[in-house]
Amino acid sequence: MKRGSLTARVLLFASVWAVIALVAIAIVISQLYRTGSERAFADLLRAHLNSVINAVTINEQGRLAGNPQLGDLVFDQPGSGWIWLVEPLGGLDGPRLASISIGEEAIPSPSLEILPFGDRYQRSYAADDGFGNHLEVIETEVELDNQGHAARFRVGGNRAVLEAEIADFSANLYLALALFGIGSLIVNAIAILYGLRPLDHARQALGRIRAGEAQQLDGSFPREIAPLAGEINALIEANHRVIERARMQVGNLAHSLKTPIAVLINESRDMTPAHASLVRTQAETMQAQVQTYLDRARIAAQRGSVLARTEAAPVIERLVRVMAKLNRDLDFAADIEPRDAVLAMESQDLEEALGNLVENAAKFARNKVVVRLRPAPAVEGERPMVRIDIDDDGPGLDDEGMREAMKRGRRLDESKPGTGLGLSIVGEIASEYKGSFTLARGESGGLSARLTLPALITEA
Repeated sequence: MKRGSLTARVLLFASVWAVIALVAIAIVISQLYRTGSERAFADLLRAHLNSVINAVTINEQGRLAGNPQLGDLVFDQPGSGWIWLVEPLGGLDGPRLASISIGEEAIPSPSLEILPFGDRYQRSYAADDGFGNHLEVIETEVELDNQGHAARFRVGGNRAVLEAEIADFSANLYLALALFGIGSLIVNAIAILYGLRPLDHARQALGRIRAGEAQQLDGSFPREIAPLAGEINALIEANHRVIERARMQVGNLAHSLKTPIAVLINESRDMTPAHASLVRTQAETMQAQVQTYLDRARIAAQRGSVLARTEAAPVIERLVRVMAKLNRDLDFAADIEPRDAVLAMESQDLEEALGNLVENAAKFARNKVVVRLRPAPAVEGERPMVRIDIDDDGPGLDDEGMREAMKRGRRLDESKPGTGLGLSIVGEIASEYKGSFTLARGESGGLSARLTLPALITEA
């Protein structure tokens, strides 16, 4: 998809939003699960703590007694990280009671000044056992009889179990969301491409119009695009009517001026030679200038049309063949690349511009005239152009001579026939089509006329 594509923009926005949404969902769900798992872990430890409290008493010897059965073998496995511990306080004598999993290890606890008991007279903290396990410990102190004998009860759980469970859930969650996200992106891409297909059909229809294969947007368009297609067709039809009207008016004007000018030229034959030459010269110049401005009016009317197109190769080759027949002492050559170059202009305007340049080159060439067509260097944001160079091996011109030659009506060699309007007409045609015309010294030492004209790019 090309830069600036509407499809690419929609796909990019939908994809980026889907990725951001899925990542946010994954983070939120994972955090919620962690919070819930930690809460459930703490509740489990409190339940075990209550079971241990209910199972421990003071025997007749005034010592701690009891054998808590918490229903989980992990408390009987040394180094499992799941422990319970009961330690006597105050005047209570005797050893502590502890689960097999803790053995003789001591579990450090923070001082009450640092971490006091909470509302339930319980406190929770992290600790490490002698096996390197990270524990979550729930602690409380309970008075066991009416004589003031008390004990400290602690139950600890291995946080690695909790973290492993959270990591396993997160991995499954991320995998599920990734699969869902990939599927959503594929479905979104298919839906967007299918939904924007009518725009692609409209683009192809416009390409056929630009290529001269159709006169209007054909096809069935959805309700949202149909009004736009109708407006474009109406615009094309209005443009066509304007062009036809301009052509008719140009033809009428040319016809109305042709006869009076012809009468002036004929009448000049009955005058004295001096007066006749003056009138004939001025009438011919007037005729050429009138034709030039009529052509400019026609070009201005045609320039904005999307239907103007000319294949360059046939025009150049036909012109070279004609000039070769008229100038048998010269060698004419055409070098065209690419062969399928299409110009966004009328064929008669291209023929007139190239005809003037090739004819001018033939007047001054010694042996050879070459017509070359190449793509012009691309400029970002500008329409594509082609460059046509007409080179001869004549004497050429210096910089001052080139500037003079471009002026209307100037003839640098009075021994050659012409009105001095040819190069000026070429420049005006190029300018009307938003192109350019320049003169330079050719590689063979002669004159090189460079014509830069707009090309037509047709998209499939």
